[in-house]
Amino acid sequence: MSIVLYIKANAKPEDQSRTYKVSDQFIETYKSTHPNDNIITLDLYKEGIHFLTGNDLGIINVSEYGQNRDHPILKYAYQFAEADKYVIAEPMWNLSIPAILKAYIDYICITGITFKYTENGPVGMCHGKKAINIVARGGAYSDGGQDFEMGDRYLRTLFGFLGITDFRTIALEMLDVMGQDVEGIVKGAIQNAVEIAKNF
Repeated sequence: MSIVLYIKANAKPEDQSRTYKVSDQFIETYKSTHPNDNIITLDLYKEGIHFLTGNDLGIINVSEYGQNRDHPILKYAYQFAEADKYVIAEPMWNLSIPAILKAYIDYICITGITFKYTENGPVGMCHGKKAINIVARGGAYSDGGQDFEMGDRYLRTLFGFLGITDFRTIALEMLDVMGQDVEGIVKGAIQNAVEIAKNF
């Protein structure tokens, strides 16, 4: 049995999010094709993730795995480390990711839980896992606009830092460009998500 961590980072209500139309269908298909797996949904806005404070910084180094497992910050790093697969769903905001998702990343990048330092530098502790990022974008950033796209690139790099190199992306693009068939774009992304979910 695998543990799937479904990380949701969108301030919009469920019924208004084009990202969630795709990611929720991905999850539903995954459930039907992997009935024995455990899916944990983590809505960052409902969790009330906040930015780390000076006091928080004093406790985010773990000398032994399992230490302070129930701490309100460290619990997220343990949850992340113990998952096998990750589904991230977020809109592109200002060429990157929503701030709450970056705040969450600061929670999970904890020495001794998700990575460690060695004589050769930092080493990820989350090897053998896989992730998919489902992101909605107003413009075109996959073909000719890559230099402006810093959200998916950041997540891909960060997950690689943690040892997760099997990282895929489903990007809905051109959603805010006048004249585009937005409904068709979303429908195509859902079809793609359904096919990928079957073998994720």
